Amino acid sequence: MKKNDIAMIVLIASLTVMISYFLGRSIVGDPQSRAVKVKTADAISTEVEKPEKTVFNKNAINPTVEINIGNSSNQQPFGG
Repeated sequence: MKKNDIAMIVLIASLTVMISYFLGRSIVGDPQSRAVKVKTADAISTEVEKPEKTVFNKNAINPTVEINIGNSSNQQPFGG
C-alpha cells in the first residue's frame, strides 16, 4: 500500500467516527440535560401501631363468623 492510501483510510475512518458521534448525540441527546427527579421509598419501620379502639374492640362484628338470616336450613354456596 502506498502512503497515500493509508492516509486516505485514516481520513475516512476519522470522518466516519466524527459524523457518527455527532449524529448519535443529536438523536439520543445529552444525558445531563435529561436528568429526572425520582421519588425514593421510605424506610420500612419494624414498629407495629396499635389498632384503633373504635374499630377493633370486643363488641365489634367478626367477619369470619358465618351469619344466617332467618330459619334457613337449606343453604347453598354463593353463586350456585
